[in-house]
Amino acid sequence: MAHKSDIQIAREAKKRPIQEIGEKLGISSDDLLPYGHDKAKVSQSFINSVQDRPDGKLILVTAINPTPAGEGKTTTTVGLGDGLNRIGKKAAVCIREASLGPNFGMKGGAAGGGYAQIVPMEEMNLHFTGDFHAITSAHSLLSAMIDNHIYWGNELEIDTRRVVWRRVVDMNDRALRQITTSLGGVANGFPREAGFDITVASEVMAILCLAKNLTDLQERLGNMIVAYRRDKSPVFARDIKADGAMTVLLKDAMQPNLVQTLENNPAFVHGGPFANIAHGCNSVIATTTALKLADYVVTEAGFGADLGAEKFMNIKCRKAGLAPSAVVVVATVRAMKMNGGVAKADLGAENVDAVKSGCANLGRHIENVKSFGVPVVVAINHFITDTDAEVQAVKDYVASQGAEAVLSRHWELGSEGSADLATKVVEVIEKGEAAFAPIYPDEMSLADKINTIATKIYRADEAVMDGKIRAQLKEWEDQGYGNLPVCMAKTQYSFTTDPERRGAPTGFDIPVREVRLSAGAGFVVAICGEIMTMPGLPRVPSAESIRLNADGDVEGLF
Repeated sequence: MAHKSDIQIAREAKKRPIQEIGEKLGISSDDLLPYGHDKAKVSQSFINSVQDRPDGKLILVTAINPTPAGEGKTTTTVGLGDGLNRIGKKAAVCIREASLGPNFGMKGGAAGGGYAQIVPMEEMNLHFTGDFHAITSAHSLLSAMIDNHIYWGNELEIDTRRVVWRRVVDMNDRALRQITTSLGGVANGFPREAGFDITVASEVMAILCLAKNLTDLQERLGNMIVAYRRDKSPVFARDIKADGAMTVLLKDAMQPNLVQTLENNPAFVHGGPFANIAHGCNSVIATTTALKLADYVVTEAGFGADLGAEKFMNIKCRKAGLAPSAVVVVATVRAMKMNGGVAKADLGAENVDAVKSGCANLGRHIENVKSFGVPVVVAINHFITDTDAEVQAVKDYVASQGAEAVLSRHWELGSEGSADLATKVVEVIEKGEAAFAPIYPDEMSLADKINTIATKIYRADEAVMDGKIRAQLKEWEDQGYGNLPVCMAKTQYSFTTDPERRGAPTGFDIPVREVRLSAGAGFVVAICGEIMTMPGLPRVPSAESIRLNADGDVEGLF
């Protein structure tokens, strides 16, 4: 039987009006701000009104280090949400919004797959409710105001060689990584070097995803460091007087978006920082709101557990006072085989030995997640080519690691295929064994925090930082930033900084190339190895095959 493409399945979805989805969570239509018939924002006044309610249980979905075979983290998040509703639980899903850059680059979309998808799929992968455009605009306003301040006499005495605020655009455009601005004479200002990051790497994105409300948002925006003076003292966004106008631009973007799964269950899609360069989680406001409205909330963190889950625990949960009750680590037989050295072209053939040798990566992630004091369930995201012997090999391995693996067939069967996984997750949560704690205390020095993640999570021998970086960290500590968590920017493909080193390597160092202070978001970024904050497009970008068909429907998003 030929399987339908994700976009065909999404197009055939029997969507319900968004007001009906809101009703499932007790949100009246007056408290929904509709964007068309199938998307809405939840009003801030409604969010404020439910703050005294108890919280539901939070479930994090994470994965092994990604392989080109694809692990299906979002698909599993959606499938588990539907599965929990199927077994009679009141559950909601919280995921991130998709960035246009990767959609037109490698990825082609990020709304789940098969019969475990969030709809409307095309809008979610394109402009959606305009949140990313608002973030880009707010970021650009600040960029313009900084250069304008310098042009009109530079009252703040900004050292133009030390403007650290880069520009952003929501597209993969390597030509913009390093640029020169203000060329063309006196009327255009003072020439200087600058550069662009992708919107999802903007500190404004991180702030939107970590802010509790609009007041908190404006304060954090004001706290962003945009430049330094000659005496190295920082210049803040509030000194440029941009924080008020930026908050105005972000007013609607701050409100979480409500959409639905293919099975008409509620899903919040809000925020979208990348997990390899930022903290990679759905917004705090969406997650905390969902916890007030549902008994179980399933959320995902980007890429492998070494990045997404670590940042979810050490940054998001620490800052928002959240504590997950269980973590689901997604793995596939195909990815185990790739970790075991099988080429992508040969993944279809049974190879139990390769599955076994590839399990080491999964084992390390299980151990790491447990180190946060949270129980783990492994979801084997089923592919049609998986054989019983291969699936059993993964189950046996996970059992040897003191956890349990459940085969989940949500891609193919929707909630019918994920009911077993949902039942197991509820069973684990009801044992009440979660005793969540971040793996380092606030008081630890910044260099030690970086080293703790490098040694405990990546299993490196150490994080290598030269004297200049250590002096910079020390300076920030002296300025009162020492209690911030760290956000590691490194490749998602490996525990190391070498994307080719799969499995569970040991005997390596983590080189820290530079550190950046995100004083508004509230973390210090450590850039490790060769990591790009502005991706490029591949030789054959997805954009080449995205088009409208004769009926005006989108083709090529997947």
